Amino acid sequence: MECQNKNPEVRVAQSGSGPKLLLNSYSGAKIEGEAFVADHIFSYIISGYNEVWLGDKKYTFSEGDFRFFRRNQLSRYVKSPVGGSFKSISVHIDQSTLREMSDLYNLAAQEGDHSGGPLLIRPDNLLKGFVDSLVPYLQQGQPDERIVALKTRELILLLIQNDPGFKNILFDFSEPGKIDLEAFMNSHYRYNVGIDRFAFLTGRSLSGFKRDFEKLYQTSPSRWLVRKRLQEAKFLIEEKNERPSEIYLDLGFEDLSHFSFAYKKSFGYAPNKKYQ
Repeated sequence: MECQNKNPEVRVAQSGSGPKLLLNSYSGAKIEGEAFVADHIFSYIISGYNEVWLGDKKYTFSEGDFRFFRRNQLSRYVKSPVGGSFKSISVHIDQSTLREMSDLYNLAAQEGDHSGGPLLIRPDNLLKGFVDSLVPYLQQGQPDERIVALKTRELILLLIQNDPGFKNILFDFSEPGKIDLEAFMNSHYRYNVGIDRFAFLTGRSLSGFKRDFEKLYQTSPSRWLVRKRLQEAKFLIEEKNERPSEIYLDLGFEDLSHFSFAYKKSFGYAPNKKYQ
């Protein structure tokens, strides 16, 4: 379903190509989309609720929740206003800032943390005070990049104080390792991202990804993705009575006309045939 929000507002404060502070504010209908989570993200929901899919797993968060999302993940989301609005504050923690903190305070991961899912952080007065301190900066516009950098460093120390286990997440600078290709693709085929992104997230070079993929599936990644998405679409339309206009975005197609063309080419009839 396409977004039909009213008065969307996203205020961003960024230190160069480094950390970012964001105030998300929406009113009206829910907001839907997908994103590649490149940096670690700390987020606090002021109002509304948020559904997030990482892979094929769904997580639901509501007002007052402190969340943490690990870097290098594909996500889908629905942000739903409650009482007229959805509002959240988030901090994107970049790798350069973390490396500086690691050197400055001798902070290092003791072991890798590869659990993948989002963390619901135990609330405390220090984190609540931190979030409250960001609001005036974001409401007045873009703060000085030095303030953005300092507030990000403050957050890193507060997260470690809240849970020492955060060191194993924040200061693990390794890139994705080679993982099971079949399992990953079966849980991520709906995401509309480039083949190079799939390669990176499965711990492979682009050429290595294509080679491993064709060995596994005897076809190219692009052909397999279209076929897999169309098979899922056929099941949802014919067995679950879903309408084409309600599912094409969720299945990774950019527009309804392209979806309808590909569906008819594959199955010999239009996806809306049963509704005619």
